[in-house]
Order: sequence, then structure tokens, then C-alpha cells
Amino acid sequence: MTSLPIETLSQLSNVRIALQRFLAGNLRTIHLFGSAVDGGLKPNSDLDLMVSVSRPIAGAMREHIARELLAHSSPPGSAGLLRPLEVTIVALSELVPWEYPAMREMQFGEWLRTSIEEGYIEPPMVDHDLAILITKVRQQSETLYGPRAVDVFDPVPSADLQRSLLDTIALWNIGPDWEGDERNVILALARIWFTASTGAIASKDAAALWAMSRSPVEHRRVLARTLSSYLYGDQGKLTGNPTQMASFVRFCKAEIQCRLALGSAGSI
Repeated sequence: MTSLPIETLSQLSNVRIALQRFLAGNLRTIHLFGSAVDGGLKPNSDLDLMVSVSRPIAGAMREHIARELLAHSSPPGSAGLLRPLEVTIVALSELVPWEYPAMREMQFGEWLRTSIEEGYIEPPMVDHDLAILITKVRQQSETLYGPRAVDVFDPVPSADLQRSLLDTIALWNIGPDWEGDERNVILALARIWFTASTGAIASKDAAALWAMSRSPVEHRRVLARTLSSYLYGDQGKLTGNPTQMASFVRFCKAEIQCRLALGSAGSI
């Protein structure tokens, strides 16, 4: 983590201090994961944090935390030194022992900024994506507060990880499911395909390169444009046309479903 820019280290320190202030004795751990520790931060990368608490957080406190995090985060592409935050908070009383699907206590991200500013805070909810996130955090993360992730979170069984992958791709069926978020969906599909095929988890750029080597030429173009946008912050048109994007999504989903049906994913 020492390789991170000083402004990012300062941002993380301020977030840690804020969470300690609000959560006090209920706070168990804070772990940094994602691009910051695996593959390196790119121009528009989030800072991904997994936060665990001992017990559920009261509604009023969740609103205080969400509003505080607004001050420590900035929308993607904004001028200034703050990176966008993506913070997932889980209650260990709901998460350990592991059972799929798991419960998320709260989440913060820039896509929620307007809702938070208007006073709406998402309630605790079941989140199938936690199987993937917990696996990532256990495999590669930096501890900002508390014990190591492997000493706090139970391992996610391979079968549950595979169920999570299928539940995730089920969200993407028609244009409105990905419009405005094409880059994230394309990179997510590449990573899911990689995990379905290997049982491992790769960084976004590594997964995109892996998927490019296994895709027909028309889909390689989609991946190449998306990878360039991710690496260099290019905001140009990613997919050429909506039909091309829909075709890419169908192709990746079919590959993922085939791999999982064959039981190719290894144990985690």
C-alpha cells in the first residue's frame, strides 16, 4: 500500500478515522481491496473498502455514516485529489458462519450520491455479490484496521461462488440493464468468465486480456476499446453500437454458463 499516492493514503486515513469515530467499539475491520492492491489504480478507479462490524447498525447511524463518506469521496472523473469510494459494510453477526446468500448491512458508492443527499439510505439487504467480494478480500487485501481478512471472514465454498456468478450475470439481459455503465459491465463479464473457467479471480485488465484471447474478432474489438478506456481514462464510445454490446453480453453469458455447467471452476 505504500506505493499508493500520498493523496490516496491521506484519503484512506481520513476514511478510517471517520469510521472509527462513528462506529467506535462496533467496528471490527477495514480492508482495502480491488485495484489499489491488485493491478494498480487506474485514472477512474474506485477505492474499494470492506468494513465489518460486530452487530447491525441503527438506521440513524447508517445515515450519518453515508453522509460523512460523501465528504471523503468524489465522482469519477472529477477534478481534485479524492477518488470515488465504494464501501461495503457487513455485520459479522449476520455473516459468520457463512451462508449464501449473505446479508449486506450497508453500501456506499458514487452512484448513490444523489439518493444519500436526498435522505434515502438503502436498508440492509441480501447481496449475492458478497460471495465474490469476500473471496476477493480473503485472497488479496490490505488491512487498514483490525485483524487480517482470513482471520475474520469464513471461506466461501466454490459452489456458492459459482451461484453468485450466475446470479450476477442474470442481471444483464437487455439494453437498459447496462446503458451508461457499459465499461463496468464489460469488464465484470470478463472477470466472471475468467473465474468461471479457472476458479481464480483476476484484475480487470488481466481478465480483459484473457477474454480477448478467447473471443471472436468482433468481441475482441469491444474488449480492446473498453480496456483502453479503463487503463487511460478515455471516455470515447466503447461498443460501436447497441447491437454490438448486446451481442457481446450474450456471448459472454453463454461462455460463463457453459463453463459453470461443466463444473470447470476450481475450489476457492
